[in-house]
Amino acid sequence: MGQDVSGNEWSNEQRQRYREKVLQNLDVFERMLVSSSFEADEGMTGLEIELNLVDSDLNPSFDNAAVLDAIDSSAFQTELAKFNIELNVDPRVIEGDALYRLEDDIRAGLNAARERAQRAGSDIVQIGILPTLMTHHVAPDSGWMSANRRYLALNDAMMAARGEDMYIDIAGSTGERLAFYSGSIGPEAACTSLQLHVQVAPSNFAAYWNAAQALSGVLIAISANSPFLCGKALWHETRIPLFTQATDTRPIELANQGVRPRVGFGERWITSIFDLFEDNVRYFPALLPELTDEDPVSVLAEGVPPELGELRLHNGTIYRWNRPIYDTHGGKPHLRVENRILPAGPTVADTIASAAFYYGALRKFATVDRPVWTQMSFQAAETNFRHGARDGMFARLYWPSFNAVSPDELVLRHLLPLAHEGLADLGVPTHVRDHYLGIIEARCLARQNGATWQLEAVRRHEDAGADRLGALRAMFADYIERMHSNEPVHTWALPGD
Repeated sequence: MGQDVSGNEWSNEQRQRYREKVLQNLDVFERMLVSSSFEADEGMTGLEIELNLVDSDLNPSFDNAAVLDAIDSSAFQTELAKFNIELNVDPRVIEGDALYRLEDDIRAGLNAARERAQRAGSDIVQIGILPTLMTHHVAPDSGWMSANRRYLALNDAMMAARGEDMYIDIAGSTGERLAFYSGSIGPEAACTSLQLHVQVAPSNFAAYWNAAQALSGVLIAISANSPFLCGKALWHETRIPLFTQATDTRPIELANQGVRPRVGFGERWITSIFDLFEDNVRYFPALLPELTDEDPVSVLAEGVPPELGELRLHNGTIYRWNRPIYDTHGGKPHLRVENRILPAGPTVADTIASAAFYYGALRKFATVDRPVWTQMSFQAAETNFRHGARDGMFARLYWPSFNAVSPDELVLRHLLPLAHEGLADLGVPTHVRDHYLGIIEARCLARQNGATWQLEAVRRHEDAGADRLGALRAMFADYIERMHSNEPVHTWALPGD
């Protein structure tokens, strides 16, 4: 949600006008889907990486303003917390050797940024949740929030809608549990993700979104990298329940009534992108009712794509794990599926491998004659997502003709060949496919992703006599060293090996 706002208080009249404007935007958007010329599906992709900052003791560094000044690049921007920044990578078609160039570009950008960040007293880390982050780092009086008007407005709006402190309660499969109240949305800032964008034509959007939903469970399971939060071993991808709970604007009574949360997997397979935007307007009250001067009806009548600022801002405060995006560029509108389920890290090589697997499998599933979502219920896909996030490589997932299957077996026996075919359709040559999908294959054969490596490394440090915090810090130091080597996580040695 990158749009700025002018303040954090709005009158009842402004809220009413905003609702009316969003409805007008929705009507115009519906007309555009029928009559306007959108950018087509040409394999255009985009990528964003949320990053953490740490100090010399590997604790969160609340210094993103100084780091961004030192980096001095428009590709790097603020994020919610002072210990976060975000890298935005230029969109590109992934045909030919583009994935190699993408990896080189990201590595070069991060290496240059890290050198400058270190001069400013911080280091940059790709990881889903900082192992050294504790509850006091995101307490309301810690000064955790970045100096940006929209973050303060969002925090105030969410806390006002909730009417009470946020309650975080996450239990791990081994019996460890973390439960605490938060007087702000600060715990959300602990979650740093990899966001993958795919541009699609309106007529293809439903197929791509449904495919992304169906793939979410296995994708998160093999790529999990967030097993620790505030000293506790919880889910393999703890980002998922943490983000869900830290932004839940429903008091418990509304949750008990079945009111939809602002963070969710969804309710059903869709037939059009309009289904999702219509649900936004029907079910979710505005958090940031910021009005623009645009008259979208007049703008569209002039043959220019309207910005639809109110509709887009509203959509930016509803956090589907696969989110619909409307945008304009170069005088033409376009649509994107934004995949928000993956954690940052562990390495750039792992990042590109996970992206390649997703892009290839997504393309294949969105274009086959009998889509996978016609063979499984939406509830099965949602259960896969929850189990994949909770248990990672050790999850049991449902898949048509496989029934209960482990993520690694599903990838190795079924999904990797399909991802190869999908990437080939996108113009990715054999040697590039073999390289990046080979990383996914080896990750599954080893059953070692970022989460399993972190959990086993901490266990070994504890077995050697370290307490939990000491083990976390030792593991994290090793993680950072290996992260910068850019050797994929399945090759990482464990303490004592």
